[in-house]
Amino acid sequence: MIGIFDSGLGGLTVARAIMDELPGYDITYFGDTARTPYGAKSPQTVIQYALEDSAFLIDQGAKIIVIACNSASSVATEAIMERFDIPVFEVITPAVAMAVEITRKGVIGVIGTRATINSGIYEKKIRERAADATIHSRACPLLVPLVEEGWMNKPETRMIVKKYLHPLKTRQIDTLILGCTHYPILKPIIQAKAGKRVGMIDSAMAVARAIRHFIETDGAAENRLTTGHSRRFFVSDITPQFEKTAGLILNRKITLDHVSV
Repeated sequence: MIGIFDSGLGGLTVARAIMDELPGYDITYFGDTARTPYGAKSPQTVIQYALEDSAFLIDQGAKIIVIACNSASSVATEAIMERFDIPVFEVITPAVAMAVEITRKGVIGVIGTRATINSGIYEKKIRERAADATIHSRACPLLVPLVEEGWMNKPETRMIVKKYLHPLKTRQIDTLILGCTHYPILKPIIQAKAGKRVGMIDSAMAVARAIRHFIETDGAAENRLTTGHSRRFFVSDITPQFEKTAGLILNRKITLDHVSV
C-alpha cells in the first residue's frame, strides 16, 4: 500500500494524481486536519508531526511513504528516512526537476507556505540543477485556509491570489512552482493572475510520475505493493465542510474516517 500524508486536505491532489498514474494500487491517505496548517509551525513541530503521521501510515500497512506536504517535505524528509526503513518520496525534488526542464528564460517563481519559503529548500534544489537560474519566492499563508474552507471560487480568493502574485509577475517569471499541494486546487485562478504564458508546475503530478517510475524500475517495490483498488482516507478532525472539500478535490464522493494520531 502507498501511504500519503499532508497537513490537511490539499494532499488529496497528490492522492488523485497517484490514482491516475497508478490505477489499481492500494492507497491510504492521512490528512492532519486537526493541526493544519503546518506552514505556520516551527521546524521542530513539523518534524514531530511528520514522524507521527508516517508511523500511523506504516501501522496501516504502508510500504511507501509520500510526504504530500511541502512544509513537511522541506524540513522532515531526512528525519523520516532516518527513522523508518521504507522508501520515502517528497513533493519538492520532482517539482524542481520539472521546473528546470520547462523554464524558457531561467526565471522561476515559487509560492508556498511560510515554512516552505523560509526553509529556502526550493532555491537550494533549483540551484543544484541550474546554478544560473533567477528565483523569486513568495509566501502565501492565506491560501491553505481558503482551500480548507472550500473558498475556491470566491472573489476574495481571487483578490488575495492577485496580491500575492503581483511581485512575481512584475519580475517577469516564466515558470511558477506551486509549492504547496493545496495550490493546484486554485490553479485556474493562479494561472489567470500570473499570466497565460507562465508555465505552472504541479508538484502532485510531478511526484506521482516519480513514484510510477520508481515502481516500474524496482521489482522489489512492485512486489511489496498491493493492487486491490483499496482507497482509504483518514483525517484527525472531521467536519461536513472537510468532506465536501475532499469530494471536490477528488471529483468523487468519499468517506473520511476520523482517527487520532
